[in-house]
Amino acid sequence: MTTQHRKLIIIGTGPSGFTAAIYASRANLTPLVFEGVQAGGQLTMTTEVENFPGFREGVQGTALMDEMREQATRFGAEILPETVTKADLSSRPYRLVTEQGEYTCDALIIATGASAKWLGIAKDEILSRKGGGVSACATCDGFFYRGKEIAVVGGGDTALEEATFLTKFASKVTLIHRRDKFRASKPMQERTLANPKIQVAWNKTVTDVLTHSVALPTGESVEKIRALVLKDTVDGSTSELPVEGLFVAIGHQPNTSLFQGQLPTDEAGYLLVEKGSTRTCLPGVFAAGDVQDHTYRQAITAAGSGCMAAIDAERWMTEQGIAE
Repeated sequence: MTTQHRKLIIIGTGPSGFTAAIYASRANLTPLVFEGVQAGGQLTMTTEVENFPGFREGVQGTALMDEMREQATRFGAEILPETVTKADLSSRPYRLVTEQGEYTCDALIIATGASAKWLGIAKDEILSRKGGGVSACATCDGFFYRGKEIAVVGGGDTALEEATFLTKFASKVTLIHRRDKFRASKPMQERTLANPKIQVAWNKTVTDVLTHSVALPTGESVEKIRALVLKDTVDGSTSELPVEGLFVAIGHQPNTSLFQGQLPTDEAGYLLVEKGSTRTCLPGVFAAGDVQDHTYRQAITAAGSGCMAAIDAERWMTEQGIAE
């Protein structure tokens, strides 16, 4: 297997990866970008994005990622439809392996993102991709449920925060939790339980998502949520909960398995970077986007950190005499 060497490689093609590619290309670093398993990142699983600056009428998630991709290639980034299966960061140049070949690089930007944890019932993840009423981001999609009854699954701070946020739009929010008490902080619990728009379904799990066909103005139809099937974790009984939206808030999993044991992470698995930068503990290795951000997890913040990573990489490469 022949080994190709590049000055800079970027792993991942979400908002952070594409933005890093745009800035690196404009700096004449000629980056090589690996698309990964989910080309375009989590935004390709959403329909309309209304909170990304510059699109007053909103933009489809896939269309936004396509535009970013074209912008990156316009400035000279080379994007390959390959997935990195192995990374060796024990020495420089760093070594990456895909199913198609082997590559080395002087500098590396990790923008592999994070994946939402789903309920494991298949339908929830499928409907999230097709605009069927399932989401893992209240900030992104809450606006679409104005005046509707929806549900949130989870019992931690994130779930309670999202349930509270969604009361700005929904007429009623049912918080579904598999136990009889939350694991969220006490102030968050008090605030949530005091909200008249929030009802709690204790000791319940979602076992199925019931749908119906809704006609679109285009003449096409799409499957939308009409109800959830809930199972009682105490007596095993089942019931239906009519809702038009489901928000899954049981956490995200950062895509860091490639770097396990090679780069430090926090307790949740997110890559650690130096404060105020995207630098990891290894020289020439930078991390951007949701792979290192468990706080904001927005497309715009991911894009911003992608810009930071490219600038950090350019400065480091210049200092090392790698870049002109």
